Amino acid sequence: MSYLPSLRENAVLLDVFRAYPATSVPLVEYHEALMRGASPFSIAERELIAGFVSRLNACQYCAGVHVATTEKFGTSAGVVDHAVEDLETAPLAATMKPVLAYVRTLTESPRRVTAGDAASVLAAGWPEQALHDAVSICALFNFMNRLVEGVGIRADDDYFAGAATRLHDGGYRPLIEMMRRDE
Repeated sequence: MSYLPSLRENAVLLDVFRAYPATSVPLVEYHEALMRGASPFSIAERELIAGFVSRLNACQYCAGVHVATTEKFGTSAGVVDHAVEDLETAPLAATMKPVLAYVRTLTESPRRVTAGDAASVLAAGWPEQALHDAVSICALFNFMNRLVEGVGIRADDDYFAGAATRLHDGGYRPLIEMMRRDE
């Protein structure tokens, strides 16, 4: 149940966005640019980072949506949870492991991120934009996890599956139209 009394009992993030469009529209536009725009990372890899950060933060809602979305884009089921538990043995491309190690440190103890951590990402063959994108996705989902947890949004597996299908098929921009439908 949402902590915002004006929202319906089983409110989801779209309800929060509809209630606060002045800040939500630019936020969703940023999601679209970062998560679906040009990047060295595939869409599945960006959703993987989002799901990984959200699992690290134990944000059930965001992890549920973004783990389901990365799986919809072809990531094997259980990979995100495996990576959270043991990144070294997770069945991921070797190039993704330093990226996830970087965002883990940035999420759990940002002051401990070093130039060596960044160099590991670049040494894995990623260009500078990948490092920027990984940091930006990490920052965005740390923000989103706190927004969702702070307003008390919850959902179930059926909701996650539907949200994953919407994100897979249309990206983030359709959320803006969904926000405006009831205006």
